[in-house]
Amino acid sequence: MENQKRHEQPTNSVRRSLKRKLEDEFVVDRKITSSDDAVAQQDLVSEVRAQVEILDSTFSSAEADRALVKRSIHILSELAKNEDIVNLIVESGAVPALVRHLQAPQSKEVVEQPRPYEHEVEKGSAFTLGLLAIKPEHQQLIVDAGALPHLVALLKRHRDGQNSRAVNGVIRRAADAITNLAHENSSIKTRVRVEGGIPPLVELLEFTDAKVQRAAAGALRTLAFKNDENKTQIVDCNALPTLILMLRSEDAAIHYEAVGVIGNLVHSSPNIKKEVLLAGALQPVIELLSSTCSESQREAALLLGQFAAADTDCKVHIVQRGAVGPLIEMLQSPDAQLREMSAFALGRLAQDTHNQAGIAHGGGILPLLKLLDSRNGSLQHNAAFALYGLADNEDNVADLIRVGGVQKLQDGEFIVQPTRDCVAKTLKRLEEKIHGRVLSHLLYLMRIAERSVQRRVALALAHLCSPDDQKTIFVDNNGLGILLELLESTNLKHQRDSCVALCKLAEKASSLSPVDAGPPSPISQVYLGEQYVNNPTLSDVTFLIEGKRFYAHRICLLASSDAFRAMFDGGYREKDAKDIEIPNIRWDVFELMMRYIYTGSVDVNLEIAQDLLRAADQYLLEGLKRLCEYTIAQDIQVDNVSVMYDLSEAFNAVSLRNACIIFVLEYFDKLHTKEWYVLHLYPYSLLAFQRANCNRVWFSY
Repeated sequence: MENQKRHEQPTNSVRRSLKRKLEDEFVVDRKITSSDDAVAQQDLVSEVRAQVEILDSTFSSAEADRALVKRSIHILSELAKNEDIVNLIVESGAVPALVRHLQAPQSKEVVEQPRPYEHEVEKGSAFTLGLLAIKPEHQQLIVDAGALPHLVALLKRHRDGQNSRAVNGVIRRAADAITNLAHENSSIKTRVRVEGGIPPLVELLEFTDAKVQRAAAGALRTLAFKNDENKTQIVDCNALPTLILMLRSEDAAIHYEAVGVIGNLVHSSPNIKKEVLLAGALQPVIELLSSTCSESQREAALLLGQFAAADTDCKVHIVQRGAVGPLIEMLQSPDAQLREMSAFALGRLAQDTHNQAGIAHGGGILPLLKLLDSRNGSLQHNAAFALYGLADNEDNVADLIRVGGVQKLQDGEFIVQPTRDCVAKTLKRLEEKIHGRVLSHLLYLMRIAERSVQRRVALALAHLCSPDDQKTIFVDNNGLGILLELLESTNLKHQRDSCVALCKLAEKASSLSPVDAGPPSPISQVYLGEQYVNNPTLSDVTFLIEGKRFYAHRICLLASSDAFRAMFDGGYREKDAKDIEIPNIRWDVFELMMRYIYTGSVDVNLEIAQDLLRAADQYLLEGLKRLCEYTIAQDIQVDNVSVMYDLSEAFNAVSLRNACIIFVLEYFDKLHTKEWYVLHLYPYSLLAFQRANCNRVWFSY
């Protein structure tokens, strides 16, 4: 139930922002783009090849040559800023030429004065190769051309004691190029380590120039992502103390990169996570939650979520040090990524009992519930997981229900199956808490809270309470009255919610459902048996059905129902009659009824069920009546439920009536628009529920 997101470098949009930043910092002498109407495609190809040819043919320390090379590299870099032209530049053979110029040519004369354009050509080459490497398909080509050793060498240029703008620039461009080359490329990340690139990058974290620090941290961030050997070397080079200091920097770009490096170091690395915590990273990371840089806030929340998975003590420490308040604020940010990461962190923290109470008390429940409406699957899941944690604490249950949390969980449209599973477990967890002091608290709310809260509590308890508590909740504390009030509302949502709750309540209380309106067999008693059905042997009474005789036995009939006892023991004329005419029942119906009387069981098909129900009601055969109701109930449909309800009323068929009511509640959305429902069935349904409330039919055990 966890969502882990960690970026090697900023997302693609942020990488493009980095690219724009590089463009802005590079002085533009000439603007050439593929959209320039004055330059035809062929001219563009010729231009690129001409510049590549200059780079191939000119490699000397002479000032004129250096100036020419610098100009050619500048032209190519300007072209490379347009991604549509990048492939053309690569196909024209620019990569080997640019790689060659990552190193300065040897001067024939030893001079103490600075060389012409010292560091400028190398900087331009690194910058241009970095632009080309933004396309993943070019990364390996650049590395195979031998760029990495030269880029690593450029990282070390400050070691000779020089500290100029030109030196800083070339180092920064080299670090940026390594970042782009290694982005999402595992083999190149390893090659950088093999070429010795990690130690100088760690060393540059302490460089005086802030831009160099950021560039070095950005490269380490990429190299650390999903590469355990790189992670280990970065830590072994003692990067952690400097990175933690960088977390406290007032420069947002610096602490953003630093928290990104630490996040990638600890990702899936429990041992490094412990080292990071021991080195003192926890508090500065928590402080970043209040940063003005949303990217830093996002990374800090993600990192705290990873810290929280370490152990229970860490979860508690994070909360004690003040993380909950800022995280809850972030839940309400307009930035979707901030909401997602804060929900992720809170979800991890909410797996501790004391934290669960603290998050709820800090106002976390409502914003988490609102996030369930998100159409972002990860955000929605993180919120659901956090709520799952909060539901584990009894002190939170009433608050979750009071603000409508149960309805939110039930009504939500959840994008992925793990979220649906998480929500189902949350509802189950809440259900397990509805007893003792939690139930007492909810009943208190249902008595004294404002009406909207009473309704939410009643609706929730209909779904969550134990059948043993239904009488206490819905009769003794008027929960059923609240649900019926909602059913009578003119608000369609209230009606729908009430229907769902009453349907659930009815199913729990009566063991009835639309497909199970009665027991499969009647109450056990002694029967004569199949062989005596319509058998003249020992027969002492004959019924005339449709002009035909049906032989029966008084003793069996007397034992079957009060109606036959009254017929033969009372003052009716049938008492002494030998032949008794039955004018209103068909032969097949009467035979089936007698078969039930003699055997105690009978198969009732749908074609005969209604006529048999009428006969069973006439002769007070309750067991047979329930079997008929059971068969009829299985045929309840949207188009006939009104007729079925009338049938149940005509013969006092309680099971069938309840099955109709449950069907109406379950299919409210399909039925409420029908005129006969509003005028006829709806009032009857209300009357039936009121009758159940007064007589406590559904709550008698």
